[in-house]
Amino acid sequence: MKKVSKKWIQILLLYNLVFFGVTLFFYKIVPVILCYPPNSIDNSFQVAINGLTYSQQYLAIVISSLILENMILIFSLLKINTMRNRLKTCKKEEATKLYYSFSKSILKIPNIIYFIQVIIPIIMIAATFSMLKGDLFITLKVCVLYFAILALIASIAYIFSIKIFKQILVDIFYEIIDSANIDSDFTKYVRRSSLKKVIFMVTVPMFTVTAFLIALTGYASIISETGDLTFRIYEQDLNNLSIESSISDQDEVSYLKEKLKEIPLQKDSDFYFILTPDGTSIAQNNQELSIFFLKYLDEIAPTQPQPNRTYDFYGDDSQGIVRTVSINGQDWTIGIRYNLVSNSILVGLLFIFAVLFIVNIVILYNFSNYIIDDINRVSKALLKISKNKNVDFNYKLPVISNDEIGDLVNAFNQIQTLTKNNIDQIHKNQDTLMERERLASLGQLIGGIAHNLKTPIMSISGAGEGLTDLIREYKESIQDPEVTVSDHLEIAQDMQNWVFKIKEYTEYMSDVITAVKGQAVTLSSDQNIQFNMDELLKRIDILMKHELKNALISLNIQNHVSNDIYLKGDVNSLVQVINNMISNSIQAYQGKTNETIELIVEKEDSKILISIKDHASGMTAEVKEKLFKEMITTKGKNGTGLGLFMSYSTVKAHFGGNILVDSQLGKGTTFIIVLPL
Repeated sequence: MKKVSKKWIQILLLYNLVFFGVTLFFYKIVPVILCYPPNSIDNSFQVAINGLTYSQQYLAIVISSLILENMILIFSLLKINTMRNRLKTCKKEEATKLYYSFSKSILKIPNIIYFIQVIIPIIMIAATFSMLKGDLFITLKVCVLYFAILALIASIAYIFSIKIFKQILVDIFYEIIDSANIDSDFTKYVRRSSLKKVIFMVTVPMFTVTAFLIALTGYASIISETGDLTFRIYEQDLNNLSIESSISDQDEVSYLKEKLKEIPLQKDSDFYFILTPDGTSIAQNNQELSIFFLKYLDEIAPTQPQPNRTYDFYGDDSQGIVRTVSINGQDWTIGIRYNLVSNSILVGLLFIFAVLFIVNIVILYNFSNYIIDDINRVSKALLKISKNKNVDFNYKLPVISNDEIGDLVNAFNQIQTLTKNNIDQIHKNQDTLMERERLASLGQLIGGIAHNLKTPIMSISGAGEGLTDLIREYKESIQDPEVTVSDHLEIAQDMQNWVFKIKEYTEYMSDVITAVKGQAVTLSSDQNIQFNMDELLKRIDILMKHELKNALISLNIQNHVSNDIYLKGDVNSLVQVINNMISNSIQAYQGKTNETIELIVEKEDSKILISIKDHASGMTAEVKEKLFKEMITTKGKNGTGLGLFMSYSTVKAHFGGNILVDSQLGKGTTFIIVLPL
């Protein structure tokens, strides 16, 4: 809890410090870039024109943006705390979904703040200018400048904060990992994002901001130089006009108009004007002079180094020059209002910006592909390993760079080597474990084997004694004249019966020995032979007979598969798998007698289904989930958990099959071995 709160304080400080730092830096620069007239801000003149000073306007934008930003941050913190509390109290099965929903929300926060920091203030500025009926070009210029400033703030804050946001996720993950089973596959729950998108999101705005600021600064510089040059030209023209101090043949206005027409205008948008002694303005072609233009000329210009120079409005690229003349004892003001906006300059700047933007995007796209392609090579190889799809552990990725990507590729190659060595060792250990399990099973079968062989041996011994008696009887009857041919035939028939019995017993003994011998074969000597279900079930019946008899449990065998259908594979391994499951079913009854285990063999489409079903206590959902994933046992210290785990591995490896399980607590368990034909 403390870790997350501490990091959240870091985020709050980061966003606010970046915001204050950048806005403070641009406080003095904005008027210069927007070409504000000299000495026209933060004074009574500006209050009379706008109602607010520049500082008040700037502060209003800063505070409103800052409030929005902090509201989102505080709301996000409250949401995070709420979700953290839910994570701590939710059930394990809900934890993964909730955690990734939580992660998605956290990762969205920087993007949401980014959007709000940039877009909302710009909308407010544009709406304000629209309500005040501001000039479209000035509105556009102001919006572009503030967009650049706010985007710069958002980009810097995003770059430095995203690391802290991700660290919060890491802290929360380790906070709940012990109490929740979190699925590591992120893409199941959150839409995958591209590294290319992140690169573009960081670099494109930064480039755009830089380009905008350079363009606006360059434009302001051009306007300043062009304004000075135009002012000097018109100043010289006005000063060169020869104005009579006394005229009588025409009125003063007409006279001054004629004189002003002698001055060649630099642009079609430029026009001359006259200010009468009573303050009335008369402009060429009925043009109008703005209040700002006249008020600045009257109040501010006299205090400036160029008292005959005036300006049209804040951010407007129109200026004016005046000359005061005396005619018939009255002071008249003549001047020229000139426009500095150059379409060619604007088009040129926009063209350069567009070209640089496209070039930047192309370079960035190819650069990001260069980085991502190398990372993708490693990630695809790792995904292939994780999904266990045709993995060649001898395969090595080529190291083609000496940077961090090269280190990553080199680390992958080392992991490949280590993984190969570990898997080889695991296979060796698995073979050893399975061999031990097989030998343990053989140990359990020894008693049953002795019992299975004892009865036929005793029977063969009895048959031998019977044959001995018949042979002696036959010898004695040879010299006896009273013994008829039918008596000889009867003795021969009795001898033949004993021979048949001996043959039957020896065949049974042979089957027992064959079955036991099959179980004694090691894993390294696979016996891929063809066998039908009768052969399989016969071996199972022989090997499990003694254990079933001792447990007083019957095995109900049902074979619904024709003897014409054969499977190919290691029959001994399959026998061991089924015997292990039958033994598990016997133990599941926990000493209860007169119970039944069903062994059912069926054919379904192109598969053989072998079901081992008991009616014992069943198993919990937790045990069932882990059954084939790890070595789990319910037998305490008497069990290794190896049997079912190895059975599953055997069926997969030797037959390309599968094992399914259906278990209900208190009702029993059914294992279904699925074998493809």
